[in-house]
Amino acid sequence: MEQKHMSAFALYQTLQSDLPPPPKKPFQRAQVRVHAGLIPDGNIDEAEEEEESVPGESLDAVLTELTKVNSSRQRASKLFQWLINPVPAKAFFRDTWEKKPVLVQRKNPDYYKGLFSTAEFDRILREENVQYGVNLDITSYINGKRETHNPPGRALPFTVWDFYESGCSVRLLNPQAFSLTVWNVLSILQEQFGTMAGANVYLTPPGTQGFAPHYDDIEAFVVQLEGKKHWRVYSPRSENEVLPVFSSPNFDQAEIGKPILDVVLEAGDLLFFPRGFIHQGNCLPDAHSLHITISSYQKNSWGDLLQKVNAPEDVEFRRGLPLDYLTYMGVQNSDKEDAQRARFLSRIENLMKRLPKYAPVDAAVDQKAREFFHDCLPPVLTPDELATSVHGAPTRWAEGKVTDVGVHITTQTQIKILRAECARLCSNGDAVHLCHTTDNSRVYHKEELKSFEIQTEHTDAVEFLIHSYPSFVTVGSLPCDSVQDKIALAELLFEKGIIHTAEPLQAPPAVHSR
Repeated sequence: MEQKHMSAFALYQTLQSDLPPPPKKPFQRAQVRVHAGLIPDGNIDEAEEEEESVPGESLDAVLTELTKVNSSRQRASKLFQWLINPVPAKAFFRDTWEKKPVLVQRKNPDYYKGLFSTAEFDRILREENVQYGVNLDITSYINGKRETHNPPGRALPFTVWDFYESGCSVRLLNPQAFSLTVWNVLSILQEQFGTMAGANVYLTPPGTQGFAPHYDDIEAFVVQLEGKKHWRVYSPRSENEVLPVFSSPNFDQAEIGKPILDVVLEAGDLLFFPRGFIHQGNCLPDAHSLHITISSYQKNSWGDLLQKVNAPEDVEFRRGLPLDYLTYMGVQNSDKEDAQRARFLSRIENLMKRLPKYAPVDAAVDQKAREFFHDCLPPVLTPDELATSVHGAPTRWAEGKVTDVGVHITTQTQIKILRAECARLCSNGDAVHLCHTTDNSRVYHKEELKSFEIQTEHTDAVEFLIHSYPSFVTVGSLPCDSVQDKIALAELLFEKGIIHTAEPLQAPPAVHSR
């Protein structure tokens, strides 16, 4: 078994990607602001421009082009670059991410056209089962008072548009459940962040404001789709509110000081601000506003990971606390100069120093990964993936009978997993499970986490497949003990929708009896 495990890593490390180098594309300049200051052109590194930039294409053209990209990680990188263009992604994550707001003003109202629209919103209200409080909120913010006006039941156009005409804002909470385009965009972007990419849509009537000043616990990308909106962004009020773990309550104007950014966002513009930055948006009298906020990185900090670290496999961490530690520890005892208190703190410090050696960090990371996989949207299949996955299998009812039952997988069949982040091996100590996203719902946490047990002798082969991505490998190259095991594992993963083949599978040849 030792040799087999070594071969899994050895095999995938020797694979050579057949991807051609990405073509060089022209850089589309736009007006970019950090806080309230304009970035001079010379401050954008030319090498970063050439490597990171994408053309100012329509979203439909971008998504079509991405179907030709072999790697889901590259798709995510390219789509994210289009989202924030012309800010180079490397510079964004180095200088801006979790640090400060960025404003991109494009003077191109059609830049985000096709992502979502008020017409699409109206269609959803008419055709889908949108529920107040679950999928949609009706809100207002008047004279410093924020209110929610959700009636019970389904949100129908007759009532929703009446609320809107009365000056209320409308928030669609999970547009990816109703919009194929939003689902596609978010399912791609989640691999850029390594955490769930979520979204809300906000429709605001002219001359109104729907929400009070507040800060969120997510990194927010405000994408202006229609009309325009006046935004004010404020710095965190103290060190304790920098990168907060939870969203804030509503603030009064007197509590938040002066904005560091005061701007009108027009269709085609983008505003990014990190968690902890207070913000508020209101519509000007002459235009409505429709924007979508794309969010990520909720509860994805070092602190969140360390909370998953269970007591290490070291007896010193399992020893009981002192019988009387409550008498000299805790806030009420924090000002005491007590020898017992000093010894307690010293013991804590020594245990913390032992953590790097004994703490099960990989197990904690796997817990975070399981949460991510539960949060994830299922992948939107490209036409090629549809034709070469279980969803395109030829089995059907025709001419009064079932035809083309089963698929014909051989040792020469070339396979790969659907996405870099669609499957992951995790262990609970007793068994190894393969977590996957291919059966997830478009509605957040509507389904339980999807996973199934993997036989111990197949773990190396699954690991090999995961690490081989985005290359295709033959079923015969899977490090299993027998040909039967290789084919059985490939058939299982194919039936679960986790892998697809290089070419569409054919049904097995018919057997004719004499």
